Amino acid sequence: MFDEIQQESFDEREKRILDSWERDQIFEKSVENRKNHPQFSFYDGPPFATGLPHYGHFLAGTIKDVVLRYKTMKGFYAPRRFGWDCHGLPVEYEVEKANNLSGSGSIEDFGIAKFNEACRSIVLRYTEEWKDQVKRMGRWVDFGNTYRTMDLNFMESVWWVFKQLYEKGLVYQGHKVMPFSAKLGTPLSNFEAGENYKEVDDPSLTVAFDVEGEENTCFLAWTTTPWTLISNLALMVGPDVDYVKIKDADNGKFYILAKDCLGTYYKNDEGYEIVQTVKGSELAGKKYCPLFNYFKDQENAFQVLLEESVDLSEGTGIVHSAPAFGEVDFYACERAGIGLVCPVDNNGRYTNEIPEYTGMFVKDADKQIIKRLKEMGRVVHHGTCRHRYPFCWRSDTPLIYKAVSTWFVSVEKIKDAMLANNDKIHWMPEHLKEGRFGKWLEGARDWAISRNRYWGTPIPLWIADDGEIYVAGSIHELEVATNTEITDLHRHFIDDLTFIRNGKTFKRIPEVFDCWFESGSMPYAQNHYPFNNRALFESNFPADFIAEGLDQTRGWFYTLTVLSTALFNKPAFKNVVVNGIVLAEDGNKMSKRLKNYPDPMDVVKKYGADAIRLYMMHSGAVKGEDLRFQEKGVELILRQIFIPFWNAYSFFVTYARIYDWKPSDSYPHPQAVIDRWILSMVNKLNRDVEAGMDEYNLSRAVEPFIGFIDQLTNWYIRRSRRRFWEEEATRDRDEAFQTLYQVLLALTKIAAPFVPFISDAIYRNLRSKGDPESAHLCDYPQYHPESRDEKLEAEMFVVQKTVSLGHALRKEYKMKVRQPLPAVHVASSNPQVLEFLCEQRHLVADELNVKEVIFSSDETDFVRLKAKPNFRTLGRRLGKLMKPAQEVISKFSSAELEKLRSGQALRVILEGEEMELTSEDVEVEREVREGLIAANEGEITIALDTSLNESLVIEGLAREVVNKINSMRRDGGFDVTDRIHVKIQTTDKVRTCFEVHGDYICNEVLALSVDFQECDGIQWDLNGEDARILIEKVEQK
Repeated sequence: MFDEIQQESFDEREKRILDSWERDQIFEKSVENRKNHPQFSFYDGPPFATGLPHYGHFLAGTIKDVVLRYKTMKGFYAPRRFGWDCHGLPVEYEVEKANNLSGSGSIEDFGIAKFNEACRSIVLRYTEEWKDQVKRMGRWVDFGNTYRTMDLNFMESVWWVFKQLYEKGLVYQGHKVMPFSAKLGTPLSNFEAGENYKEVDDPSLTVAFDVEGEENTCFLAWTTTPWTLISNLALMVGPDVDYVKIKDADNGKFYILAKDCLGTYYKNDEGYEIVQTVKGSELAGKKYCPLFNYFKDQENAFQVLLEESVDLSEGTGIVHSAPAFGEVDFYACERAGIGLVCPVDNNGRYTNEIPEYTGMFVKDADKQIIKRLKEMGRVVHHGTCRHRYPFCWRSDTPLIYKAVSTWFVSVEKIKDAMLANNDKIHWMPEHLKEGRFGKWLEGARDWAISRNRYWGTPIPLWIADDGEIYVAGSIHELEVATNTEITDLHRHFIDDLTFIRNGKTFKRIPEVFDCWFESGSMPYAQNHYPFNNRALFESNFPADFIAEGLDQTRGWFYTLTVLSTALFNKPAFKNVVVNGIVLAEDGNKMSKRLKNYPDPMDVVKKYGADAIRLYMMHSGAVKGEDLRFQEKGVELILRQIFIPFWNAYSFFVTYARIYDWKPSDSYPHPQAVIDRWILSMVNKLNRDVEAGMDEYNLSRAVEPFIGFIDQLTNWYIRRSRRRFWEEEATRDRDEAFQTLYQVLLALTKIAAPFVPFISDAIYRNLRSKGDPESAHLCDYPQYHPESRDEKLEAEMFVVQKTVSLGHALRKEYKMKVRQPLPAVHVASSNPQVLEFLCEQRHLVADELNVKEVIFSSDETDFVRLKAKPNFRTLGRRLGKLMKPAQEVISKFSSAELEKLRSGQALRVILEGEEMELTSEDVEVEREVREGLIAANEGEITIALDTSLNESLVIEGLAREVVNKINSMRRDGGFDVTDRIHVKIQTTDKVRTCFEVHGDYICNEVLALSVDFQECDGIQWDLNGEDARILIEKVEQK
């Protein structure tokens, strides 16, 4: 207890604490000690270990750590199982790059077995770095019991989940236009497609389609994807839109387009003549000639279809339809009995159905197709369109939309149940419940869960030639069906497994699950449910808590909700904290390539992990807002919070050691008002932090902690410092020590979940024998209402507000606080505020360094209020009445002005017309009595009397001398108890100052002697008086 404080950086101290946690197994003890207590269940979303963690991981990880540390200290058993996301595109993409592979053909030539084993070999590449960095950030998780999505047990539970959905009629195969990554050769889910939009320039092309049976007449359709024109099968119009047939004045051709879109193509009506106007519904079924002959024999094709969603904001109001490459097109053509044509392979290249462009990537063909159409005379307008376009989140290549045969979960069937389950979830921030997440659920579409990939959990469907389906829901079922021992469920182990049933051969489909299906299955699969751990899972489902980033509202949060609703008609979690996205300082996405953010571990080394944790917890990021990460923000937290916190602790230990003070078992109620105040405030802090944490509002929980550090250091310790300096042991000194000890000890426990390193470092040197060895093994402090004094808190708040006004005045008028002033006038019309200030007048006087505090209920005792119109707001309203209004306003009484200031309106008569004026209409200025300077905030007005006599000037000079000598002590590395000799070469005025205030000066600087003589000391300006000062340490005998 109270060991001498080591000189070490925050980083060095944190590493020392981290080593002690590891050595003494503090995390394990914190969990084990609560094993027989109620469990607090938590799901940890699995990250990929193919890359290093970034600030986004640390933000979400810190939120999880804060909540789980808090719940543990509140008495819950809170195991923290970590997991690894092992499957999916990120891993495959790394292997493709490493082996110069591109697309499914090259992978299959390489060999699926070889490819998958290569994926397995790299999937945990950075796990050790993850472990080190997660631990260094102070996050406690169980790395000894991790789940991995590639493990046999996990994959088997995923199969079980799928079979449950299949048996509930929630799985079907169908065609659907999906976002498609040509680079990766697989469809993406809608929420994956929304991950990476970019501003791009695409062709803007208006094309003429000849109307069948009408000479020299064309439909005009607009597109930004010329490559899809190869597969055009229909044109779509809005049924209630007005369309016109016009004659072009330049070329004499007849064009049909939406009337509202004429302005896009013609500057004025001289460029055309309207021949006919019809509703879109009248165009339905009209035939036109195909642009190309590739699919000219397609049944029911090349006609006009009606489509409600046709938009007139761009283009011609006529939309070209290629049903294989647009979702709206697909459904419109399906209704008309027009079949699909899809001359594009899984790598986005034209097939041999299009001989001119076979093997060419579709978007690369745009220029050639446009050139060809121009040669055919089909292009009416060709320009460039800048718009947002989706790119593959993994390969960063443009997506296309393509009809694919895929397996779906019928999300729309359970949408109402999902919305009902969402109502049972507590969201933080709350607006996400009905907002971003709720709206996403309302618009939810069936989920395409199959991927044409390799490294993933295979979909357990075996199909016979006649379409009969067998679903394996477990390893045992597959072993029985195939009469084969199963040791691995990856594709290269089971793709070739077939079996015969009822004379039919069943073969597995080649697809694997979307890895989001695996993540959504995590609550069941991590415990190998239902094959093992049934009771464990069922007693802790739904989870009490999860937390991830805002992007997961359309990812993990969504898939968890889909599967839990489908399986159990329950939400998967009860409480969720959603953090914002961490961006670079310039507001852009953090990029390793651009190097637009500091390396996290470099920042930890400079400022410590606690500072990064608190910086993030004290930002809008815990409220779902984006955070522009700024290293200077971390530095500010260190300077404003951690250094003062540590200095407060250091101050206490230093003087406790000097006086050999030890805490008492009995702690009587202290006499000093400031002791009672700080004890009340630490109890308030305890309650406020608990209130925030209990509703998962980390912003509300952190804010009081930040504010309390300032109250502790800049008010309590600063105001009480002299009490700790008393040479003799007195009750007052003892109560000061006991109070500060109790406050620091409580603070370490309250702050422990947020800033675990500094809290534990301080706690360990304050704890008594018999206390737990770490703050993290303690119970969370209990709130003691009997220690609250809310009246005293209110009094001190008013005092601090008044003092703050006074300090601001001194700063504004460049008047040092060290210079005593004759008086401060304090006025308030609130009698309770005046009562509070009267009771604490000594504090006001001392803080503002004034000789007298004069109270008044009317500020006009020293301030004259003047009112004038706010011409900006009143000018427009009053017009000619402005001049009489100015006269009326200038005559407002103080009482009337007070009403305006309090938010009330005043009714006035202006030339017989009644008007209402508000505080926005009237500007109130204060004219202060000569010799005073004044300021106002809310109900308090203060004025400082700035007149100085010789006595006050000399006293101010004495305080200036003390300040400069104590600065020299600090800069010279003197110990707080060192006595000194002072030599000073200065003016007569400074000598006079010593004659009057010498005892005060010597006492404040611990000087045993002062000699006025020439010396080689430091040159100072003491309020305009020259001085050279030298101090020497008195050697103790």
